[in-house]
Order: sequence, then structure tokens, then C-alpha cells
Amino acid sequence: MYMSVSLIKEKDSVLVKGYINGCERSLAVLIERHKLKIYNFIYSKVFDRDIAEDIFQDTFIKVIKTLRKGAYQEEGKFLPWVMRISHNLVIDHFRKSNRIPIFESKDEFDIFQIIGDDAPNIESNMIDRQVVEDLQKLIIELPDDQREVLTMRLYKDMSFKEIAETTGVSINTALGRMRYAVINIRKLIEEHQIVLSA
Repeated sequence: MYMSVSLIKEKDSVLVKGYINGCERSLAVLIERHKLKIYNFIYSKVFDRDIAEDIFQDTFIKVIKTLRKGAYQEEGKFLPWVMRISHNLVIDHFRKSNRIPIFESKDEFDIFQIIGDDAPNIESNMIDRQVVEDLQKLIIELPDDQREVLTMRLYKDMSFKEIAETTGVSINTALGRMRYAVINIRKLIEEHQIVLSA
């Protein structure tokens, strides 16, 4: 019991190492901590609870296999890594059903679309990491208010209502800042001549 309480307070990176070293409870804590956000993300793409549940299960099967093989290299970035896996599995689902997913973002900046949807291999993982690093450098160049909204949306997966409440502005203002952030990121991509695909 004491161990469980202490595990709940641990960082993701510590729990990942714990699971790799044989502590099954560490993975249970990780799943419990992030399951709602991951499931909601999947459901927001497929709009079917049974399918979302299947993809959620497949996501953690893949997570477990990767961790057991010792192939996990996303130090300190467990949630974005799992979200990436779930996103790829959503794409696989649509491909298998011969349906093309339409991820309308209304001018929002979707990092997953920029990185691409191909199944990860060593080469694409290297490219992905470079793309993410390039994007992070561009995001730093944004004005504070735009960077704040973009970071909350991309990395914390917050809704615009949540962003508005957190930053103390209206939803329209939050949307406006996101829109300008997207416009400015696109300009920076052109100015720096960054190629965001293989």
C-alpha cells in the first residue's frame, strides 16, 4: 500500500524506468494517470466508443511491447509518445476501413499532420525528432501570448475553453491567438526554409 502511494507521486520517467525494471504496478499507475486524456483523444477522432476502446487497448499493448524490448527512447516525454502511438493506430484504423480521416482543425496547428502518419521506423523516428526540435525552436520565436496558447493546445491537449479560463481571456481571444500563432509559424517555416517531411 505504501509503495502504491509513493508511486502515484512519481514522475512519468521514474515510473517508466520502474516498469522496465520489473515493477508492473508502475505501468498501472501510468495508465491510470493518462487514460482519460488518451481515450478522449482517440474518441475525438473515431467517434465510436467500441473502436476507441479497441485502439486504446492496442495503444498500450504497443507501449508494453516497446518498453519490454528496451526500445523506448523518449526520455521524459511519455505522454506525447503514447499520444503519437494512438494517433498512428487511429490512422491505421481508417486505412484498414478504406476511409480517409478528416481531421479538420479550423486553422489550428496540428503537429501530427506536419510530422506525417507513416508507421515509425528508426529513420522516420530520427526525422520526427528533428521536426519536433525544429518546431520547438520556431515556437520559442512567437510572441508570449501566442506561444502560451500554442503550447497549451499542442503539448497539454487543452480545449480552447480550458485555455481561455487558464489565461483569463475570452474563447475568441484564445482562438485568435492560436490563429496568429499558426500564421506566424508558417511564415517562420518559410523564412527558415525548414522542410517538415522526409
